[in-house]
Order: sequence, then structure tokens, then C-alpha cells
Amino acid sequence: MFSQKADRLTLDHAHADDRLAVIDVGSNSMRCVVYEKLNRSPVALFNEKVLPGLGKTVEKTGRLNPDGVALALDNLARFRRLLEGMQVRRIDVLATAAVRDASDGADFVTAITQRTGFKVDVLSGEEEARLAALGVLSGAPNADGIAGDLGGGSLELVVLDKGRIGAQVTTPLGPLRLLEATDGKPGAVAKLVDQHLSKLGWLSQGKGRNFYPVGGAWRALAKMHLEQVNHPLHIIHQYAVDGAQMAEFAALVAKGGKSGLEKMQGVSKRRADTLPLAALVMERVLKAVQPGRVVFSAYGLREGHLYDLLSTDEQQEDPLLTACAQVAERIGRFGHAEILSSWTASLFAGEDASARRLRQAACLLSDLGWAEHPDYRAELAFLRILRMPFAAVDHAERAFLATSIHARYVGTMEGAVLAPARSLLKDSALARAYILGLALRLAHTLTGGAATLLQRTSLRMGDSTLTLLLPEDAEMLNGETVQRRLDALAKALNRKGEVLVQGPALAP
Repeated sequence: MFSQKADRLTLDHAHADDRLAVIDVGSNSMRCVVYEKLNRSPVALFNEKVLPGLGKTVEKTGRLNPDGVALALDNLARFRRLLEGMQVRRIDVLATAAVRDASDGADFVTAITQRTGFKVDVLSGEEEARLAALGVLSGAPNADGIAGDLGGGSLELVVLDKGRIGAQVTTPLGPLRLLEATDGKPGAVAKLVDQHLSKLGWLSQGKGRNFYPVGGAWRALAKMHLEQVNHPLHIIHQYAVDGAQMAEFAALVAKGGKSGLEKMQGVSKRRADTLPLAALVMERVLKAVQPGRVVFSAYGLREGHLYDLLSTDEQQEDPLLTACAQVAERIGRFGHAEILSSWTASLFAGEDASARRLRQAACLLSDLGWAEHPDYRAELAFLRILRMPFAAVDHAERAFLATSIHARYVGTMEGAVLAPARSLLKDSALARAYILGLALRLAHTLTGGAATLLQRTSLRMGDSTLTLLLPEDAEMLNGETVQRRLDALAKALNRKGEVLVQGPALAP
């Protein structure tokens, strides 16, 4: 049971491997997310959102929406009980613009503590902007351009310089505030947004670079755009759109208003009132920034808060490789990814760091489907990898990983399931994924996944041959199936496969 005291558990009192929760009390929505533990790639075990609309009345009355306050308190009590049952050791409650700006915000915080025992951190505008930026960086470590976090009550804008945080600002341009201030009149909204943006000379730093939208309303726009263009992968994180194209789409949504939204696919009815305003804000921001691309981020304030809790060394870890390693630890059998990576390296001479990183991730995922029915391993592994909640990976890179593991299980590039990969990857990337998959298939066949055996063998690629080198005392590892899979890999490399036994025995 949690103490009724307001003191929040900290990592000094809760083990780093314990479950933790972040409750984000926003101007429109309130969300509770429980994470398995704190690390570079946190896994969400529970995720629930409610829409109290706390900030609906702040602009005109200066006070929180009373109906929203009652709904929020009831749901926070529910969250407390759930978190007790889940044995969550640390709970961080973060409140943003509505609670920060309302005259009765402090009274609301006191009511939360009295009802639930939660301590509430009311974030300043600067802190909210910083955490939103850290969230973007947690999901895209080398982000470069400008991040924008649109909540119900505010818009935070932050310059990102190849992973470093620069100039930042918080503005009262959330859709709920704009709706109250202008009665939702598009012309008045555009004028108000432009007035605020015109004071930010540093927005020009984003020209030709990326703009990273954060927040539920802008994620809803991304979903709509995915539907409209029939994008093959319905994942928001790292969904990239040409900047001018996204500005045009946002203007179309804003112009259509609530009635226009009803005719479009992928629209949440709960956001019908505010989504046209969110679209108009995006259109005006994109006009001011003129980014080359809009790259949506599913990571925001909550993820930025978790990232901020990590040590400097942990922040430097690769979130993709960390996530893949976690998957391998949970469901893999052999723990031999490093050996696989070294074993396949000779096939990809001259690869850059990005390509090497993807190959390492594929090696970590290469045993993903072992417990599935043999007839469905390839398909299930492909779909699972394509849709996993990975960070720091774009849609094409997802498709590469999924395709390589599909080939690892079936040894072909056939099948309707591969259609998304074919539309996301260039022919050269498809060929590389196929070669990697065939190499992983050969490695698992050759040794049954046993690392001690694999590290005593190697591949050598010549001008016309691909040679599998075996130690003299392990000659028996060769066989008909091994030869067939070696030949398939060699053919994909435009070479002939051969097996060469060397003696004396290679050292393990």
C-alpha cells in the first residue's frame, strides 16, 4: 500500500528494476502509463487515457473546468488503486499548462494529494518544453530541427541541434485556449498564432530541417494523413512527410472544420472540436518554420521525464539495440547475437554505421519466432518486428529488420505479407535484407544456435566463391541442409558456395 503522505517514492527507495508509473495531467487529457522498469527503452505495461478537459475554462474564467476537476480526481483515485494492485513502487504525477495557469490550480493539487497521497509536480513552461524536447531525443537521438509539443493549453517550441537542446519557448496556443479566446474563428486563431510566432526570430533556424510534432492532437493529424495516403505502415513514430505537403494537408483539415472531419477516415470523434484548431496551429507553425520534413514523434513529455531520470551513460545507449536485446533476453534461446554479428560481418564489407547497427539489431532478433508454429514463423516474426514499439528507427528501417527475419525463417522473398516492405524499401535494401536473412538462416542451421559451435566457424567471401570454413574436428557439422542453405546465400551474392575444412582444430 502507498503511504498517505505526499512524499513521492524516488529511485533511492525503489529499486531500478521496479515498476514505475508516470501520470500526465494535461489541459485536455490525463494519462497513466506503467513501465516495466526504468531503462533506455522502457516497456509500457499499462496505458490509459481520460479526457477531463481541465483547461476548457481557464482562458475566460481563470479557473479549471469544475466538471473536469471532479472527473480527474475520480480517475486519479482509480489509478491509485490500479497501481497498488500492480505493485508499482514509484509514481510521478506531472501537471502542465492548465494546472500551472489556473488560479485554483494549487487547490486542485492539494485535493489530489488529500484524495490519493500523490505528490504533484506542476511543471513550469520552460520545464515542460525541456521534457518534451528530451522525449523527442529519447526516440530520435540525433534529432535536428525544431520540436513542437501541442497540448490543450499550450504550445512548446524547442530548437534541436543534432541531439542538443537549444532555444525554447512556451506559448498559450493550445486548442482549448484558442477555442475560448477566439470562439474558434479561424481568422482570429491564425492572427493570434502568427502574433506569437512573429516574436520568435529563431524559428528560421528550422528552415529546410525537420519539424518534430508532439502531442495527441498532432498525432491524430498523423493518423489522418496515414489513412489519406494509404501508407503501408500505421505507426506514428518517425512517420515522415514532406514539409510543404503536411502544411497543405493541415490547412485542408483546418478549413474543413468539424463537419469536414466527419467525412474523413482516421478521425477521433473525441477530438472533433479541437482538431481543426490543432491543424490550423500546425499550418501556421509550418509556414513560419518552413521545414524540409515533418517527422512525427510518439515520444513526448512522459518519455522525456523517464529519459531525464537516467544516468548520462544510460542516456547514451542506443534505444533500438537496447529494445532488441530486451526482446532477445525474454524470448531468445541462445544469447549469441554478438557472435552472429561478427560471423556475418564479412558479407557486408564497407557498410556504414547505420547499416551495421541494423545488422546488429537483426542478429538480436534472429531467434524471435522459435516458439511459433513452423508454418507461421516467418509471417508472425515479420509482422511483429514491423509493428514493435521501437525507438530510433524509421519506417524503412523497420521494414528492413522485418524482411531480414522473414528471410531467416523461409529463405525466400515471396509472400503477400512482404508488401509493406516492398513499398518502403529500395531494391538495394531489399536485397541486403534478403542476404542477411539467408546468412542468419545458415548460421542457425549450421550450429542449431549454439554459440560455442558458431564461433569456431566463419565465412570468407572471394571474387567468385563464398566459403564456409569449418575446423577439422567439426567437419561433421556439414550436411545436405547446410550445403543447400550455403548455396542459397552464395547465389544471392552472385557466387558459388563451397565448404572448406581446416586443420588443426580452430580454438573455441
